Amino acid sequence: MTDPHAPPRPLTARPAEGLSGRAAVPGDKSISHRALMLGALAAGETTIHGLLTGADVIATADAMAALGATIHRGGPGESWRVRGRGVGALVEPEGVLDLGNSGTSARLLMGVLAGHPVSAVITGDASLRRRPMGRVIEPLSRIGAQISARSGGRLPLTVTGTADPLPLEYVLPVASAQVKSAVLLAGLNAPGETSVIEPEETRDHTELMLSAFGAEVRVERTGQGRRSTLVGEAELTGRLVRVPADPSSAAFPLVAGLLVPGSRVDLPAVGMNPHRTGLFTTLREMGAALSVRNERTEAGEPVADLIARAGPLQAVEVPASRAPSMIDEYPILCVAAALAEGRSVMHGIAELRVKESDRLDAMARGLEACGVRIEEGEDWLAVHGTGGRRPAGGASLDARLDHRIAMSFLILGLVSEAGVSVDDVRPIDTSFPGFDALMTGLGALLKS
Repeated sequence: MTDPHAPPRPLTARPAEGLSGRAAVPGDKSISHRALMLGALAAGETTIHGLLTGADVIATADAMAALGATIHRGGPGESWRVRGRGVGALVEPEGVLDLGNSGTSARLLMGVLAGHPVSAVITGDASLRRRPMGRVIEPLSRIGAQISARSGGRLPLTVTGTADPLPLEYVLPVASAQVKSAVLLAGLNAPGETSVIEPEETRDHTELMLSAFGAEVRVERTGQGRRSTLVGEAELTGRLVRVPADPSSAAFPLVAGLLVPGSRVDLPAVGMNPHRTGLFTTLREMGAALSVRNERTEAGEPVADLIARAGPLQAVEVPASRAPSMIDEYPILCVAAALAEGRSVMHGIAELRVKESDRLDAMARGLEACGVRIEEGEDWLAVHGTGGRRPAGGASLDARLDHRIAMSFLILGLVSEAGVSVDDVRPIDTSFPGFDALMTGLGALLKS
């Protein structure tokens, strides 16, 4: 996680030409978090290949170890092994669980703790402590957990779980895979069935992985939306997990390959879960030269190799219904839209305002500073593209301790006239360790 006492690390991206090569993107962050958590809750040993070793996932590993799991950490390219304690058998941690910048860790771990008779304090860095947790606190309180938080439902907070969690049927007021996952994880140790109904479908990694570890999970469509039901008092068994390359991380070299003139970028073994591929759908609508090869299934998750070639893009109108499948990719989509022909509009993206930063505002202000015309509403953003001409750039931008904002503006710097500087790229390690080296290896011009 980002050391708050370490000095910032600025980075500047200069105009580039002809990116080429193979970009082996780190493992999927969402799947890595869940593999560690379910491995810790399973009986026996879980072996994880391709685990993302970014700071966010390390925070999850540290938390599960503090709760009693035995975790043998692998080096670069090596597998990790987790010996779990079984559902209901986690132990009370001796110290505070510091989850750094990881909202996924915080929300999912709250669900895990809610169904165990332990008490734990959860905190995080300055960015995470600003993010509201009320949407998770409300359903977990109904399951029987007692949660005490700062005003606005913010960290640090204390979760006191229950030895007798209640099964729950919960209708999500706002689509959120993290809230859904927290409720389902809390239901693991409850008698009966715990159901979450979502009006708009979100990523289903939790349901898929719970099933793979031996839980009984049903997914069905109803008049209210998609219902995910977990049969409680589950017994999970350790297993082998292969983590695909993270599509949210792959988005950055992929969009660079589409925008930097003369480029071809190959991205192997990228996760293609349909609840995560909204960006790929949108880029194809924009006319992107994006090829999908060698489609296959690994550990229940669809995977494919992607090839991105530079070419012209057209403006796009992105419906609100697509937001759950690409919520983390809007910042880099804004960069693609800035080079497209015409006015692109993204609807229903208010969720961006409660991410690691207010990402909607961060992208709007940064694009303006780089000479890109935008229009902004509370839950929408319009970007007026240049038709392929390089925007002015030349700005020094505040990434707001947000890894995706930092990476997005570095990609913009590669296709701007005067480059773009970002004030601090340390947070990139939370999700994409080695980003600088990977992009430089493709031919990007990055300078500290």
